[in-house]
Amino acid sequence: METDQRDEFRLTLPLMSEDNNKKEYDCTKIEEDESNHSPTSTSFFKTCFNGLNALSGVGILSVPYALATGGWLSLILFFAIATGAFYSGLLIKRCMDFDSNIRSYPDIGEKAFGNKGRMIVSIAMYTELYLVSAGFLILEGDNLYNMFPNDGFEIAGLTIGGKQCFVLIVALVILPTVWLDNLSLLSYVSASGVLASAIILFSIVWTGAFDGVGFRQKGELVNWSGIPTALSLYAFCYCAHPVFPTLYTSMKNKHQFSNVLLLCFIICTIGYASIAVFGYLMFGSGVQSQITLDLPIGKLSSKIAIYTTLVNPIAKYALMVTPIIEAVKNGFPCYLNKRVFGIIIGTALVISSVIVALVVPFFASLMSLVGAILSVTASIVMPCLCYLKISGIYRTFNHEMVVLVVMIFMGIVVTIIGTYSSVLDILVNLQM
Repeated sequence: METDQRDEFRLTLPLMSEDNNKKEYDCTKIEEDESNHSPTSTSFFKTCFNGLNALSGVGILSVPYALATGGWLSLILFFAIATGAFYSGLLIKRCMDFDSNIRSYPDIGEKAFGNKGRMIVSIAMYTELYLVSAGFLILEGDNLYNMFPNDGFEIAGLTIGGKQCFVLIVALVILPTVWLDNLSLLSYVSASGVLASAIILFSIVWTGAFDGVGFRQKGELVNWSGIPTALSLYAFCYCAHPVFPTLYTSMKNKHQFSNVLLLCFIICTIGYASIAVFGYLMFGSGVQSQITLDLPIGKLSSKIAIYTTLVNPIAKYALMVTPIIEAVKNGFPCYLNKRVFGIIIGTALVISSVIVALVVPFFASLMSLVGAILSVTASIVMPCLCYLKISGIYRTFNHEMVVLVVMIFMGIVVTIIGTYSSVLDILVNLQM
């Protein structure tokens, strides 16, 4: 599993002279040998679980806000994005079937467009991971402040507010986890993402049904001005495509991968849509960017949902930034002390993500920006472009090419409009 994960995310090492850098060549050779002998023995059900875990993220907290922002009719767009993301997942499989040497998402970009394609895909992946990790800190700070409101504290004349205080505390708790070489324990905790999403959904429904909140809000049919934000947040829910190549290469029976994708998308889409509808019916247009901020703190079901929300990102943070750390480490000579180098890089990433969380403490706006620029690009636009190039169907005019061109065009439109809307929201919030 560790080898597959490294193959998925690492950038190619620069070629060096064998005479002057014999040791580095050996390191690269060993790494390649390890990747070529990685086991492929994952069963259908285990692959389904891994796929569900990849698709089940913090987006579940913001879908009620997305629905409230866009109105009931925006659910049509949600299902359209889910369908498009599923189809682009199938395109990733088809791209890999053209060349057995393709083992990761960057490999697909390189096969289609050379080194530039690999670089673009890699940058999109790592930037998304980085911004999502910063979003984890914002989420933690918001929910902890909601449970334990305080005025913060003052150090050397500098006043640190309550939310900022909790962001710093969570960062200190997370920091040692990015120093670990072996993340197997955190991997198991992170794999509870599927269970965590189920617990959050169940707890929220229980709160609405039995804890006095009810499902009495009617909401709006459509809010045109909120459609761009809703689209971006919906797209953020389906940003697991960089993981699909690893899942595919690890399967025993690769011909079943399409069924795995179908099952995972159906289950996750039902889960996302359910919590969006129930949350909107419970809190209406006033639902906050994270539905856990609206839950009555005194109720046991609410506490279960909030505590589940708090624990999961702490465990996942290190797994999100580790691919970035590995990519940076692999870009430097292997004779360096990779252990110390990794600690320095990990610490720098935590510090910089804290700065982002403090400067832009707007969870919905930041995740909307991630969804518009990175999720749409990596999950819809890039798979379509790569498949067009690798398959060569761009040379002929048929229904499949029309579908791909329409998806690319719509993805670019959503990226432009969603990015503009998200940046505008951030600027407005900063001025308040």
